[in-house]
Amino acid sequence: GSREVPEALGQPRLPAAAGVGDADLHPHHHQGHPRRRGGPPPARDVPPPPPRQGLGPARHRRQRHRDEGRVQARGGPRREGPGARLRGAPRDRLLHRAAHSARALRRSPLSIRLKGITNDTKDPSVDTFRMVTLHMLKHFGVPLEGLELKIENRGAPPRGGGEVLLRVPNINSTLKAVNWIDEGMVKRIRGVTFSTNVSPQIENRILYAARGLFNKFIPDVHIFTDHRAGLSGGLSAGYGVSVVAETTTGCLISADATVSYPNVDEMSEQSKKPELMSPEDLGEQVASMLLEEVAQGGVVDSTHQGLLFMLCALCPPDVSKVRVGQLTPHAIESLRNIKEFLDVKFIIKPDPNSNTVTLKCVGAGVKNLARKIS
Repeated sequence: GSREVPEALGQPRLPAAAGVGDADLHPHHHQGHPRRRGGPPPARDVPPPPPRQGLGPARHRRQRHRDEGRVQARGGPRREGPGARLRGAPRDRLLHRAAHSARALRRSPLSIRLKGITNDTKDPSVDTFRMVTLHMLKHFGVPLEGLELKIENRGAPPRGGGEVLLRVPNINSTLKAVNWIDEGMVKRIRGVTFSTNVSPQIENRILYAARGLFNKFIPDVHIFTDHRAGLSGGLSAGYGVSVVAETTTGCLISADATVSYPNVDEMSEQSKKPELMSPEDLGEQVASMLLEEVAQGGVVDSTHQGLLFMLCALCPPDVSKVRVGQLTPHAIESLRNIKEFLDVKFIIKPDPNSNTVTLKCVGAGVKNLARKIS
């Protein structure tokens, strides 16, 4: 569906092992560049959207189109817009291109500044990305030193106003194949509640409701609070929570939820004000969601299945073996995209005893040209 389009557009830019050179991984050169001999014609990026009225002279509009989506090594590009989403599929595509593909396999660090919505109900939040997604890389041999996602401003729907800064250092190592099938036992639960432009007491109500359910199973539960108001709270009011279960084998299982207030200016006088989920119900809901994710089994939660498969496909030509819970529609579509664009096929073996699925593949062998050759 439409949710898979960003992932499908980003994957053709990931080079395979055969014929990979410095020009292939450079952001402004592709294999078969007109100034180079041989190779297929360069893959074209999606054309920029037509200019909107009110943007000023034509020269300014052309400059804006040239600058949109440009990834630079220094100075950091911006992705912004009123109510723009900076999570979910855009988030995964940035990680593919910045942390595991050509963007991270460069000889200089990368800095990206994103503006828009940071927490909503459609995609994993920036808290999950910071606490779970980035930490997945260490299982594939990527050092976490210098890898950072800084939440400068939070932005709830519908108007957003959030801002985050993603820094990816120069990575001198290559991805390594994994044998990651043991999720272990949950030893602690961590999390963070947030509130933007509402009473900070809402966070305590979420926290107590979630802990009330978690403490029935495990005593080591700690959830931080993050209250934002004014500029750091964005342009809309809302609240939410992200929780993570850490296991004895280093697996991180996550769940999050968000409640946002509607835009009063866009509501008509006749329209009914929608009922919002109470903080107590939200805390209990996200706690139940995390317990369900843990009960499904697997080394990652359902949100990160597609990213896990992509990392396995980008590994050197060695066998990777992982175990996950029930495959989600997004994960199934990711497997199809990986097969089509990277020519990597997974062997899928369900386990009826644990209701989990074991997957094996041989990596495409993407090379790290930032690595020094002795």
